[in-house]
Amino acid sequence: MANLNIEVPEDLVRSLEGIAAAQSKSVQQLALERLQPLVEAIPGARVGSPAAVLRVMREPPHPSAADVDELDAAVLTGRLPIRTSGLS
Repeated sequence: MANLNIEVPEDLVRSLEGIAAAQSKSVQQLALERLQPLVEAIPGARVGSPAAVLRVMREPPHPSAADVDELDAAVLTGRLPIRTSGLS
């Protein structure tokens, strides 16, 4: 787990410690529980999510027609022939 240090005013620290103690939790546990829903609420924040993929597709650089043709040719070149022998 990565570490994140946040500087907050002393009165806020005391308040957070009081809330955490009342819930029999550490301040770290309290912060994780409260921050996780904020991150999950952002649909495009997760790597590989549909929103993240669409966002990347719309950002430059955009491939040219020649780039697409070159990719198609490379895919065709890399295909293996279909073998039907041994299938029964």
